[in-house]
Amino acid sequence: MSFGPPNFGQTSLRLARLAARLLGWRPAEFWAATPAELAAILGGDPAEGPGEGLSRADLTRMMEHER
Repeated sequence: MSFGPPNFGQTSLRLARLAARLLGWRPAEFWAATPAELAAILGGDPAEGPGEGLSRADLTRMMEHER
């Protein structure tokens, strides 16, 4: 366990896990995406600050649509 602000490695690992779980992305898809693309998909424009995010109901509906 590490204390203090997260470093690039810790942050990228956390985001890669999120992309895999929420988006179904494989590592190559994660690393090919730009930070702006990832931010837009996971929460909006980073310049606007934290957004409302995706509700569980919306996520479930999107996942069912993909089947």
